[in-house]
Amino acid sequence: MSQSVLKLSQNDLSRERKESDSALPISEAAWSLKTRALTEMVYIDEVDVDHEGIAEMMLDESSIAQVARPGTSLRLPGTSQGGGPSPAVRPMTQSGRPITGFVRPSTQSGRPGTMEQAIKTPRTAHTARPVTSSSGRFVRLGTASMLTNLDGPFINLSRLNLTKYAQKPNMSKTLFEYIFHHENDVKNALDFAALATEHAQFKDWWWKVQLGKCYYRLGLHREAEKQFRSALNHQEMVDTYLYLAKVYQRLDQPITALNLFKQGLDHFPGEATLLTGIARIHEEMNNITSATEYYKDVLKQDNTHVEAIACIGSNHFYTDQSEIALRFYRRLLQMGVYNCQLYNNLGLCCFYAQQYDMTLSSFERALALVSSDEEQADVWYNLGHVAVGIGDLTLAYQCFKLALAFNNDHAEAYNNLAVLELRKGRIEQSKAFLQTAASLAPHIYEPHYNLATLAEKIGDLQSSYAAAQKAEDAFPEHVDTQQILKSLRQHFAEL
Repeated sequence: MSQSVLKLSQNDLSRERKESDSALPISEAAWSLKTRALTEMVYIDEVDVDHEGIAEMMLDESSIAQVARPGTSLRLPGTSQGGGPSPAVRPMTQSGRPITGFVRPSTQSGRPGTMEQAIKTPRTAHTARPVTSSSGRFVRLGTASMLTNLDGPFINLSRLNLTKYAQKPNMSKTLFEYIFHHENDVKNALDFAALATEHAQFKDWWWKVQLGKCYYRLGLHREAEKQFRSALNHQEMVDTYLYLAKVYQRLDQPITALNLFKQGLDHFPGEATLLTGIARIHEEMNNITSATEYYKDVLKQDNTHVEAIACIGSNHFYTDQSEIALRFYRRLLQMGVYNCQLYNNLGLCCFYAQQYDMTLSSFERALALVSSDEEQADVWYNLGHVAVGIGDLTLAYQCFKLALAFNNDHAEAYNNLAVLELRKGRIEQSKAFLQTAASLAPHIYEPHYNLATLAEKIGDLQSSYAAAQKAEDAFPEHVDTQQILKSLRQHFAEL
């Protein structure tokens, strides 16, 4: 009896093995594993990577209002009601946003006003070469998928029966990720996701999220919003909230995005990614006080969050609290962050906190860790500020010259060199430097104001008035610019 029972159990096991093999045969399992491995090689997190190309910025057809109410738009500078810092306190990008403490997509320059500015402005932290469209950006990120294979491509999408594979739940999701991320074929990915959603009877939230990602990549933001909303109705997920908030930010609806994040926090209390999203929006809207409060909430949930620590430290530095900023940057150093930017910030904080023994050693370490000419130019520019602070104008002149040697488009270095040249009595050289700085960075008020002052001193009142008007456009609350304009208008009225 025991032998017959044993035979029965073995038959049952073999039958179960056959059933499992029929669900996903060995060949399909290996195929699925290789597909997943190839996808992981070039995987891009759609939540963090969000890059608007020049085409999306200048040819945007989804604008809601040309004249937005204050505090309701990310695209118009100076619309904040939160008492944000002025350009005299904290440097601004050309879109009117304060420079953030952590480099993220779209924080380098903001939204340019003209096509000429869009072409001139660096699109990322490491290159000045503009990206013509967001699709080009994703192709560049996924360059591993374009490597030639001796045996041809692993999957020939043109010969693939999408309808057949969409009906296999064990393989369809892996295949979709391969098509979307490895091949960057959004059209086929969209068709495949639509077939799989239909096969799932429109009840699978995961496929609706993938449909939304495809629509978003294609620039169809309203269709993406519908899919993400429908996915949230089926299943509350943090990623879905993040994707939907990206849609609203691209549609220039920051208030709706904030409400969505807060709705997500009701379902996922204390979720660090949702709190970070709220803080980023407040920061982009120039509401630094609220942004700092939310970054502090992020640190209560995750005390190793690098972005929150860096942004809080940057805010303390620009509000003349260098000692407190130094503590935050030292915390990053303790966490293992070891790069040029951190040591540059440590050097500045030590200098303004009057810890001079650590200043030069921090800058030396920063110079040893530079990875690009732009970083080296910024470090030498900051060393020039340190030299001005200690009164060594010769060293400052050399530092600013070195900054221009590594980055010939460094507008701030041109401006400061112009001031030093003027102290030496070289008026024509100073004027040339100021004009160069004003043309390279029209959103900075200092070159325009300095040019207006210089032109007034040498008697060129018309040029002084034009430069003062540009300075007023860049920084309307600047008192010295207002005084120059007032005196010039009185003088013109007397003529």
